[in-house]
Parts: sequence; C-alpha cells; structure tokens
Amino acid sequence: MHPATLTTGTPPEVDPPVPTWPQAREIARTAPPHPLPAVTRPLSDALGHVLAEPLTARTDLPAFDTSAMDGWAVAGPGPWQLRDDRVLAGGQAEPLAPGTALGIATGAQLPPGATAVLRREHGQVDPSGGILFDRAPTPVAPGRDVRPRGQECHEGQPLLPTGTTVTPAVLGLAAAAGHDRLAVHRRPTVELLVLGDELLDSGPPRGGRVRDALTPLLTPWLRCDGELIGSRRIADDFGLLRAATSDSPADVVITTGGTAAGPVDFLHRALADLDARLLVDSVAVRPGHPMLLAELPPADGRRRWLAGLPGNPLAAVAGTATLVHPLLSSLNGSAGIVPHRAAAAADLPGHPRSTRLLPVVLRENTATALPFDGPAMLCGLALSDGLAAVPPGGVPAGSTVEVLEAPRPW
Repeated sequence: MHPATLTTGTPPEVDPPVPTWPQAREIARTAPPHPLPAVTRPLSDALGHVLAEPLTARTDLPAFDTSAMDGWAVAGPGPWQLRDDRVLAGGQAEPLAPGTALGIATGAQLPPGATAVLRREHGQVDPSGGILFDRAPTPVAPGRDVRPRGQECHEGQPLLPTGTTVTPAVLGLAAAAGHDRLAVHRRPTVELLVLGDELLDSGPPRGGRVRDALTPLLTPWLRCDGELIGSRRIADDFGLLRAATSDSPADVVITTGGTAAGPVDFLHRALADLDARLLVDSVAVRPGHPMLLAELPPADGRRRWLAGLPGNPLAAVAGTATLVHPLLSSLNGSAGIVPHRAAAAADLPGHPRSTRLLPVVLRENTATALPFDGPAMLCGLALSDGLAAVPPGGVPAGSTVEVLEAPRPW
C-alpha cells in the first residue's frame, strides 16, 4: 500500500478552495438574507437611499393643460379678439370664448375654451391692440404648443420600481408627482478602521512611515452605499483591534490591513476570539487576494459583518469592489453597479489562475489598460474610468471584458 493511502484515524483538515472573483462577489451579495427595514424619509433626506416600494404618481402630470411656450392662448381659428388680461404660471384665467385670445406664459394653465397656443414670434397685434393675427408658417392647429393634462403620467400610475436608487432626478420626479416623503430602505451604517503604526496624517512620507491614503480614498466610496458613522486609526495591537471590532456600533465594519499572516496581522486572531464566522478568506483575484468577509456576533438583535481589506491602496479598492460594494448594495436593497462590457483596445494581460483587476480608460466603449497597476499604486486608478475584470489567462485585443465603473457620490 502506498504511504499516502495510510490512515491514522482522524483525516487531516483540508483548507476550503479559495473562491473565484465572481464567487466571492456572490457570497458577499447573498450574505444578508434580506435588505434592511423600510423607513420613510422626507425628500430632503432621501438622496442615495433605495426605494422600498414602487413610486406612483399622486396626480396627473401635467396636472392640467399647460402652455409650452410664451405667447397667446387662442380659442378656435384666427384672427382673434385680444383680451386685455394675461395668465402667468401659477395663475388662472376666465374661460375664452371662440374667436378670442389672451397672453399666456410658459407653464401657465390654459383657460377653459382655449384650443392652442400661438407662439409670441408667430403672432402680430394690430396697431389698435385689439386684434391678434397668426403669422406662423402654417395655421395654428388645435393642441399646438400645449402640454395636455396627463401627457407624462396619470394619477396612480407606477413611475419607478422598488430597488431604484434615489438620485437628484428621482427626487425631482417624486416632488412633481406630489410626494413629500419616500419609503426607502435604511442604509447600512459603516465604520472604517484603518490599521497600522506606520501611517501619517499629513506631509510627505518620512522616518520609514507613509501617508494614510486609505481614509481619503475609501470614505467617499463607502458613503455611496452606506451611512459612514466614522473612521478610526487603530494601532498594531491585538487588544485594541479586538475591542474596536467588538464594540463598533456599525452594521458593517471595514478594516484595512492585517489580513495576511505578518507579525502584526491580528485580524484573523481577533475574529476567532470573537467567534465570528468567516464567509470568505482570500479570493482568487490580483491585486487584493488576502481580503476576507466575516459575520460578526449580533449586537442588539442586529446582524453585523466585517470586510477586511488589504492595506495597499489599489488592493483595498479591489476588495471594496469585490466584497464591500455587493454587501452594502444588498443591505440597502440595491442591485448595485452592473458591470458593462467593453472591447479591449489591446491585449489585457491576465494572471495564470486569478482574476486581475486592471485600471482602464474607456473611449467609445473600448477599454485601454493603464500603467501603475501594482497593489500599492494609485496613479493608474486616479486616471481610470473603472476596473476591468480580466479573467485568468488574459483577454486578447478586440474581445470584450467586464468593466466596473467607480460609484459616483451624489
């Protein structure tokens, strides 16, 4: 019998396979069983949230027949007897009799009896001021330059589905449709813990220490998907890290650094000491492979998660795209950023076994890789339009590749 086939009782433990990049994103997306509960927010406080129910119209839009131009509201064919009054936006006018007209401003409600609007540049008033003539290239037809009631939507009509992110345009539509408040999912609270004794808060690197680039880099992106309740610097100390992780009031704790097996990498030990459940422990992706995702013990009945990002800047961004964004998007009820496909302008080099995330620029739906794509580099990222997810082995020129564009803070 070959020695390798001998058994001695308890079989040896086998490390689980490292998930691929798509598998890790799916684990992060499905970690929360459902989005956070729905709350109502005034429009002024709903930006960036996600609709927890469909947005429906509370009125017809427009709510009444409206002038699309400055000019005259006319009744029937011309010429017209011109009334000496006019109607402005926000006002109302007495009904128009056939053969009469009155001045009207853009956005004003058409008076009853009006059949069309004659643009100012198409009308001519006789010297006496009493008769209006039509000088348009073609006679004004019924409905000309009128926005009819309900042209955009009718009362009760669904406008936007559940899961829509509230953008400035959504706020405008909601207000126009008669809403003062919106039902949205509560956004997950997030705390950023930046680990390391080597980090400086100002000035250039000196004395073997480097500038903290992670706090200014990550906080705007975290605010896109969650409520950032703070960021803290944690020294390379097991007790401090364990306490900060355990005591954080956030739904999601983000750490930077400490995910590998160096002499001061205490994150795995802290998670084990807290009885956290590891969901992802390393990912087949470059840069950023020593990232992790864990579910922390609940606090006050709330489920909590921790995403451990590598300490190098581009690797930390890779971890954000891989684990943090899918997790936060799921918690806030959003589908997240959907990658789009672009053609590779030239060969995109790949890793033999892992997905490679490359900073690229997009021009006419083609992706061109940028230099300075090492895990500690930022020049390529600063010039990029997104990260191309290059599968193992690379992508030849002309073939398509998934590109993750950076989230845009509103």
